Amino acid sequence: MLLVLTAAMWGANGVVSRAAVGAVAPMTMVTLRWLIVCAVLLPLVRAPLVARLPEMRRHWRFLAAMALSGYTGFNVLFYLAGYWTSAVNITLLQGAIPPMVLAAAALFAHEKVIPRQVAGMAVSFLGVGLIATRGDLTHIGALSSNLGDLMMLAACALYAGYTIALRKRPPLPPLVFFAGMAVAAFAESLPFLGAEIALGHAYWPTAKGWALVFFVALAPSLVSQLFFMRAVELIGPGRAGIFSNLTPLFGAFFAIVLLGEPFHFYHGVAMALGLAGIALAESAKWRRVAPHESS
Repeated sequence: MLLVLTAAMWGANGVVSRAAVGAVAPMTMVTLRWLIVCAVLLPLVRAPLVARLPEMRRHWRFLAAMALSGYTGFNVLFYLAGYWTSAVNITLLQGAIPPMVLAAAALFAHEKVIPRQVAGMAVSFLGVGLIATRGDLTHIGALSSNLGDLMMLAACALYAGYTIALRKRPPLPPLVFFAGMAVAAFAESLPFLGAEIALGHAYWPTAKGWALVFFVALAPSLVSQLFFMRAVELIGPGRAGIFSNLTPLFGAFFAIVLLGEPFHFYHGVAMALGLAGIALAESAKWRRVAPHESS
C-alpha cells in the first residue's frame, strides 16, 4: 500500500506541472517546493543532522551535484515542460528513466548488460518515440517542434544519472542524506528564480498555485520519500523498485480525469511498450537471481 500511494503521488506530480501553468511560475514553484520541504523536514531530523554535519561537509560536492541533477535540474525541466506538452505525455515519458538507467549503468558504471535487457530498453524507447512523434515514427526528424517532450527527456536523463550516482552515496542515514540534498536543492534553485524575476516572468502564485505548491512539497517531495524508504525496509529494494512502473499509469489516469486531456491510441500503445520493455529488462534480473534463491 505504501508503494502504491508513492507511485500515485509521483504520477500526480506530472499533472501538477501542467495544472500549474498560469497559477504559479515554474521557477517559483521549484524554489517554494524545496523551501517548504526544508521547513518541514529539518526540525524533524535536527539532532542526527547536526551530529553528521562534519561528514556532510566532507561530501558537500557530491550532495550538491546530486541535488542539482535529481532535484533542482529535474524539476526545472519538469515544470517548464508543462508549458509545451500535455500532462499525459509528461507522465508517460517518465517511463524512459528505467531504460536510461540501464544504459548509463552499462556505459559509465561498467555493469554487464545481457541481450534481454537491451531488448527491453529498445522496446521502452520505441514507446517514448511514439509519444514524441505523436504516434507517427516517420516524423522522428521533426522532434524540435516538441519542445516540452524534449525537456522531459532531458529531465529523465538527469534523473537517470542521479539514480546511478546514488549507488556511491556517502554512508549517511537516508533522512539525513535527503535533508542535505533538500537544502542544496533549495540553494541551487535561487539562481533560476533570480533569472525568472530578471526576465519579468515571475508572478505571485494564485490560490490555486499555492495549493499546487504545498501539494508537490508535502506529497511527491516529502511524504512519498518517507513511504518509499519505509517500504524498502519492509520488502527490499528489488521488489519496491518494480512499483515505480505504476507512476506513468497513475499520471495518465489523473491527467485524463482531472484535466480532461485526451488519451489517444498511441498513448495506450506507448504505455504498453514502456511497461513491456521494463518487464523484459527486469525479467533478466529475476532470471539471474532465481537459481541462487532456489538453492
